[in-house]
Amino acid sequence: MSIFASKDDITAINNAMPYADRDRPATMYAFMKDVKDRFGSRPAISYQIFSGPKDAAETLTWDEFFARSVQAANLFRSLGVGEKDAVAFVLPNCNETAATVIGGMIAGIVNPVNPLLDATQIGAILRETKAKVVVTLKAFPKTDVAQKTAEAVALAPNVEHVIEVDLLRYVTGVKKMIIPLIRPKNPVTHNAKVHQWDAAVGAQNTTLDFADSEGDRVAAYFHTGGTTGMPKVAQHRYSGMIYNGWIGDTLLFTEEDNVICPLPMFHVFAVHVIMMAMISSGAHVVFPTPQGYRGDGVFDNFWKLIERWQITFVITVPTAISALMQRPVDADISSIKTAFSGSSPLPLELFKKFEGATGVNIVEGYGLTEATCLVSCNPVGGLKKVGSVGLPLPYTDVKILMDTADGPKEMGVDEIGEVCVDNHGVYAGNTYTEAEKNQNLYHFDTYLRTGDLGRIDEDGYLWITGRAKDLIIRGGHNIDPAEIEEALAGHDAVAMVGAIGQPAAHSGELPCAYVELVQGASVSVDELMEYAKANIHERAAFPKYIEVLDELPKTAVGKVFKPDLRKSAITRIYDKALSDAGLAVRVAEVQDNKKQGLLAMLTPVEGVSDAQVTDVLGSFTRPWQWAD
Repeated sequence: MSIFASKDDITAINNAMPYADRDRPATMYAFMKDVKDRFGSRPAISYQIFSGPKDAAETLTWDEFFARSVQAANLFRSLGVGEKDAVAFVLPNCNETAATVIGGMIAGIVNPVNPLLDATQIGAILRETKAKVVVTLKAFPKTDVAQKTAEAVALAPNVEHVIEVDLLRYVTGVKKMIIPLIRPKNPVTHNAKVHQWDAAVGAQNTTLDFADSEGDRVAAYFHTGGTTGMPKVAQHRYSGMIYNGWIGDTLLFTEEDNVICPLPMFHVFAVHVIMMAMISSGAHVVFPTPQGYRGDGVFDNFWKLIERWQITFVITVPTAISALMQRPVDADISSIKTAFSGSSPLPLELFKKFEGATGVNIVEGYGLTEATCLVSCNPVGGLKKVGSVGLPLPYTDVKILMDTADGPKEMGVDEIGEVCVDNHGVYAGNTYTEAEKNQNLYHFDTYLRTGDLGRIDEDGYLWITGRAKDLIIRGGHNIDPAEIEEALAGHDAVAMVGAIGQPAAHSGELPCAYVELVQGASVSVDELMEYAKANIHERAAFPKYIEVLDELPKTAVGKVFKPDLRKSAITRIYDKALSDAGLAVRVAEVQDNKKQGLLAMLTPVEGVSDAQVTDVLGSFTRPWQWAD
């Protein structure tokens, strides 16, 4: 590990040798074997189904994790999975999920699927990836994952085998006796053959039964979040995943680190940023509860879990930080070196609260599914510019480009344009499984157009100022506004819809919708809310606010002009927050600021201080300042 403090440190790493000359394994099997050979008896991965600091947990050493992953790979290959075939999983976090991730990559192409999606969306992903095998839960109390997956498999006739993981083995005491009595039924209508994980995997050899891949290839499919209909599925190669691991090993972790990661293993953050870095460095990762941060009692017990596992690195997101700051630090957390936050911008005041309560610095980073995740992060040992996403990582080239009539133009210092990325995680020309979705996705053939707007400052730090693709980011979860717009547009009274993300103190953004009605039509907001809930697939995409306007703001060609809607939402949310706090200050206007994006301008009121306003608005990501 080499802690970096500045852009010069990144440059020194880049100049030391080309990345291709660095000694890295070429396949996932070789990657896992390397860490097993170096750190076999050390802890690799720990999991506890309940969140209590004294609850039962299972820890696998690198020898054991390697063996289970190889057994999983052997099973998948025995079921007909070749290097170009997909092994999908619809699972919460557990050690079987981790073995499926690695085993799937060794045998074929692993395809993580968000278990919070509905059955029709899961089925669409299984069809798009042509998955032969699906690993999911055996029916279990308080979750419908098994039932949804069974329904989804019935919609995907390409699935030949379903493997069920029973979480009962993690349960102890009276609960272990009760669960079989209350286990829900799961009648299936699909034709896939059903296997039980423990028996099927346990029957396999712990040495590889087939020849490893000869080199780099696609080994993972990750679907993008918040899609409607047919999802976009990103392709990830061994080289991109191992690059992510090398970054974590080089800049952050050693085999002595204990990392807590309450994030889902269907997401690139947990798999590529964390798990790959664990494999490269030999560090130990802890996954608490099936649902991570969403699990019962995780926030209440979080600091005690830090003490139990002697955690050195906390992996988190802004929504989780906000929730943690509502709990007292009630344990010894002196083992923590750093917290790493990603997925969405971190408000300055939340950063200050966390640092003040814990004495721990937060490092913010940036990545995206299409780039096999990592792009930049703030330096661990140097200047952290809160609100920025830090410095581009080694062997990563970030350009800020703007489309012009003469082609893409590179922007200057602090000039806003589209963030475009070229690194070893970008599979140029083949980012998505569907060729047509790769059209117009690159500049200069190799620079991935992220859809994010941003700027690079004079010190080389990257700042994200908006989203060209209009995605709503709710607590790090991407929601396509088209899902909300298409659902509401189906109402007979609705002529046009504009969905955006309104500011939210804890989630960064929450979906809201502005509606224009058909001439002469009438409908209440409550009716529209009920209609939206009945027609939107994903609960996270349900609008928190709907407003009916006489006419939506539109461009010259009749498209909804969303910047005006965002300004309206910022004004509404900020005015209400200030009013609720008893402050007479109001938003005079929301400006497009060159460096800061949308900026709320407040009319000064005698007796109201900067500190009072900051205390109210500091939890939101959109900045404010006094109007002249």
